[in-house]
Amino acid sequence: MSTIELNRDTPLDSIDPAWAWQPWTPSTEEPWDRRRAALFFRRAAFGASAVEIDNALKGSFEKLLDDVFSASKSTEFEEQSTAIAKSVLATGDPQQLARWWIHRMLYSPDTLREKLTLFWHGHFATGAEKVLDAQLMYEQNELLRKLALGDFRETVQSISKDPAMLIYLDSVTNRKAHANENYARELMELFCLGEGNYTEVDVQELAKCFTGWEIRRKQFRFNSYQHDEGLKSILGNPSIESGEQAIDHILQQPSMALFICGKLFRFFVCDEPTPPIQLLEPLAERFRRDKLNLEGLVRTIVGSRLMMSNWSLGKKIRSPLELVIGFLRTLEASTGLDRVVDRLREIGQGLFYPPNVKGWDGGRAWINSSTLVGRANLIHFLVHHETTRFSGGSLANFATKLSGQDVEKFLISLDELLLAQPLHESNRKFILQKTASLNSDAKYREILGMFATLPIFQLS
Repeated sequence: MSTIELNRDTPLDSIDPAWAWQPWTPSTEEPWDRRRAALFFRRAAFGASAVEIDNALKGSFEKLLDDVFSASKSTEFEEQSTAIAKSVLATGDPQQLARWWIHRMLYSPDTLREKLTLFWHGHFATGAEKVLDAQLMYEQNELLRKLALGDFRETVQSISKDPAMLIYLDSVTNRKAHANENYARELMELFCLGEGNYTEVDVQELAKCFTGWEIRRKQFRFNSYQHDEGLKSILGNPSIESGEQAIDHILQQPSMALFICGKLFRFFVCDEPTPPIQLLEPLAERFRRDKLNLEGLVRTIVGSRLMMSNWSLGKKIRSPLELVIGFLRTLEASTGLDRVVDRLREIGQGLFYPPNVKGWDGGRAWINSSTLVGRANLIHFLVHHETTRFSGGSLANFATKLSGQDVEKFLISLDELLLAQPLHESNRKFILQKTASLNSDAKYREILGMFATLPIFQLS
């Protein structure tokens, strides 16, 4: 299937998998331009400024992929981030951790890793309303960041012994006299296999494998006296004794790779419908071939013809975080983060406080009459708040730097950088007419506020 044959309405089950996962290359219909680069940065990161996009366009798309996947740590940034973390942890309040993480999303040079840390935070969802300990939530977040593009086996083994997770899913009360099934169930249903790929007996047997896994002085501890040492039969294997053995066996199930690939597909490519198995199978094969290393799989997805094609434009609804962080990064904006954290929680995405063990549903669940108003109000707050700066100065000065003093060029730049699909001509005319009588700074603020109310602004 060529890009000419593929249109926005082509159903997923009609897309040729062999075509979909080939590396994307520019064409007449899909040029390597600002709009295409902005699509990549919205999906694989949290957006990018005009300067970052224009720098990316000086090289090839393949070079950009290489740069994104080889991003090195900045000593200066990590020192700054560590100082913020220490300040937040000194309060003992897990709610303050969101400010530290949003700072990372805004300023980390390794934005793909931060984007994936957010994915894994929703996948291995753990809530501070139950864990309570800010240090444990911070350490789990750092673990997910470290392993974001690494060995998935190591990730699952590590998260299974993570103190915050042990508390959240009641593994600390898992004793051989009365095995607690919470973690065993979620490990198979939400973390590795998906519904329908295990039985209740598998859950009961798996729970026995995790007996004796507990915490001592905020660290994982194996208590052999509380561990059920008998052999357990799990997913057809009757010879499993330990939790580590059980995890390895679960990760060998054919459904596991498809399940993880499906979740990554929905995170990066499109919210709905559920992708057919035949579309996911090449990704799953790549994942298995790489012995569950995630980097090659993620690169295949974000560098693919399918994700970078016109077909995928507007196929995802931005989460509140993606909306806000993308807006701030794209416009080189800085502001007070405490109120941003509070307002993000109000419209459905409180970091470190997922709604339940399933994490955030995403997609259409982000949007209703209340959250649409909340999203527009949040952008209005960012644009008008006295602490907000654009590239270190006023919005008018930033707009002049971006497009001279030409308001229409400013609209074109916002269109290319912020919108998944081109601004409709009627919207463009309405915005220009509505703001014609305003002075420069008020004019630009009103334009941004009007952008925030457009339905298309919610799409990635």
